[in-house]
Amino acid sequence: MAVDVLTDVVINRSRELVAAYSADPGHAPAWYSRIHSVTWETEPPLRVGSRMTFVAHFLGGRLTYTYEVADYAPGLRLVMRAVTGPFPMETTYTWADTSEGGTRMTLRNRGEPRGLRRLAAPVLEAAIRRANRADLARLKELLETG
Repeated sequence: MAVDVLTDVVINRSRELVAAYSADPGHAPAWYSRIHSVTWETEPPLRVGSRMTFVAHFLGGRLTYTYEVADYAPGLRLVMRAVTGPFPMETTYTWADTSEGGTRMTLRNRGEPRGLRRLAAPVLEAAIRRANRADLARLKELLETG
């Protein structure tokens, strides 16, 4: 069973600001509660082919995974794919202007758990959804009050 979670939030800041902040891997630990560190495996800046290793805690365990940027249109879209980690996962950010001058940011996580994790896909999907909602709320709070 595949995991596919789409979450969004409206942030009352410009698309350029929201996209620049959220696409910067160095900011991930500030707004993703489960990400503890990010290490660049390639030289910055962010571009297609960039690789970063993330250390996170999720569902009671420590996860280490490396993402590679598969698509990057600054201010519009960022697609990263796990090249190492517990299971193949793709994370997509998109940013769009709202009519009120803010930004609608979407966060999509999709992947195909393997082995025994496949049986736990519904639980994993629900946990990712809860975490993403909380993380996007934290990002909104950081950007609107900072």
